[in-house]
Amino acid sequence: MTLQSDVSDLWQRYDDDAVDAETATADDMATIDAFLDALEAGEIRAAEKQGDEWEANEWVKQGILLNFGLRATEARSYGGVDYHDVLPLRETGDLGDRGTRNTPDGTTIRRGAYLGADCIMMSPSFVNIGAHVGDGTLVDSCDTVGSCAQIGENVKLGANTLIGGVLEPVEDAPVIVEDGVSLGAGCRVTSGFVVGENTVVGENTLLSPRIPVYDLVEEEVIYGHLPPERRAFTRMVESSIGDHDLFAGGAYKPAVVAMDIEADTRDATKREEALRE
Repeated sequence: MTLQSDVSDLWQRYDDDAVDAETATADDMATIDAFLDALEAGEIRAAEKQGDEWEANEWVKQGILLNFGLRATEARSYGGVDYHDVLPLRETGDLGDRGTRNTPDGTTIRRGAYLGADCIMMSPSFVNIGAHVGDGTLVDSCDTVGSCAQIGENVKLGANTLIGGVLEPVEDAPVIVEDGVSLGAGCRVTSGFVVGENTVVGENTLLSPRIPVYDLVEEEVIYGHLPPERRAFTRMVESSIGDHDLFAGGAYKPAVVAMDIEADTRDATKREEALRE
């Protein structure tokens, strides 16, 4: 038996109401504990790139849901802080061996989250279960990396950035931020949006499948993703409800404009990265 088959079998029993938090056996708990260990080691991921597309690993998301369905909320303590949750926080003793730093008083990593080598987590910040943070990535102050989000290598998440999480439905891919991306302070990336590699996104930009992306490179309007090698920022465009009597001065809605990335933008990003080394 493999971990995948063990989790899939346990999920089927759970889905059939044949097991719950009260009836789960020691073997059942050992399966979901081993599953969390594999997530934290980077051996399994909630989503992986297949060709040009990202696809959810449904069984991995099922395993994460099992960790909520088969565990009871308990009183816990970590670092002198009391709290109540179904999951403990992740042990961080392995991070220093990989050159990863998490500053004190507010960096919170839930069990089942992966952080690669040479990462930096600034206080306060939070990485949720199933999230995968690649080598050399900065999670800045007041950042949240949601459940199952896949963050690439050498990514910069600016301060007060929100990376949304998603668990259900299990077949939906989570938020993806590919290698080399720089997100300015206050950005929001939600609902399975994909940010292509080496893209630089201006501060306070909202990236969501519901907001159009005006790609001036390919001269098309797209939804749900930013192509690689773009410089993107928010602009207001005319809304179709602008003709309504209540909007005498016109009505506008947010959109994202994506342009070809410029050399000086790359240079500025590299200089900022150098400050973290």
